[in-house]
Amino acid sequence: MLDVAIYPVGIDLRVDHIYSLLSVGSDDVRIIGIWGMGGIGKTAIAKAVYNLIFHKIESSSFLENVSEVSQQRNGLVQLQGQLLLNILMRSGFKINNIARGINLIKESLCYRRVLLILDDVDEMDQLKALAREHNWFGPGSRIIITTRDDHLLDVLQVDKKYKVKKLNHDESLELFSWDAFKSNHPIEGYVELSNRVLHYIRGLPLALEVSGSSLLDKRISEWETVLEKLENIPPDKFKKKLGISFDLLDDKNRDIFLDIACFFVGKTRIM
Repeated sequence: MLDVAIYPVGIDLRVDHIYSLLSVGSDDVRIIGIWGMGGIGKTAIAKAVYNLIFHKIESSSFLENVSEVSQQRNGLVQLQGQLLLNILMRSGFKINNIARGINLIKESLCYRRVLLILDDVDEMDQLKALAREHNWFGPGSRIIITTRDDHLLDVLQVDKKYKVKKLNHDESLELFSWDAFKSNHPIEGYVELSNRVLHYIRGLPLALEVSGSSLLDKRISEWETVLEKLENIPPDKFKKKLGISFDLLDDKNRDIFLDIACFFVGKTRIM
């Protein structure tokens, strides 16, 4: 079982929808794409789907952070080796290059029913190396891809796409409250303040979690100070509106927050 989220608010409904797209039990090979902006919860949803169905399928592999790993030296070869290890439960494969890895995957898995999840894909080369064609996998296999770029899913010609939507107000308030108050709702005196914070977060799970954690155990006067700063910071400084210490985030989440900022202020991110 994979760890999904400390507070998996709103995940079950989205998992149910994806499960209906998968048609687990049918003999066709089905590739599903889960897409949406950074911080929207794609990885958590994919993990929850994995936990729901991995025991129903012969072999399984969850490859996390495909984009990040593929940028390392021989990263795609490493991912190919990990995929084969997870599915076949044995090591010792000699993969000298990506082409060799592709041949091994096709030869080893074309008769095997597998569940494969490729998390955070951002380049077509990654898909070509790991899951380019339906016929690489045996009957009944299910492949799930998470990405920010739905164009990749169109190029791959996936069978179904699922766009992850933002949390609604009630879901947002509950998730924020778990992090800010360790309860499923705001404590007395903090309801209006919480709703004011939600105005800036707008349903993004990662932003809700980090901003809520930053306000845990803070007095009303401290919340007011934070909100006053939020309301006066220019849009180009939006990441500060999240009320968090940007420098404390790891590289992946820093990148996600920059994308969130650009999304809200309607600007294109400059790399």
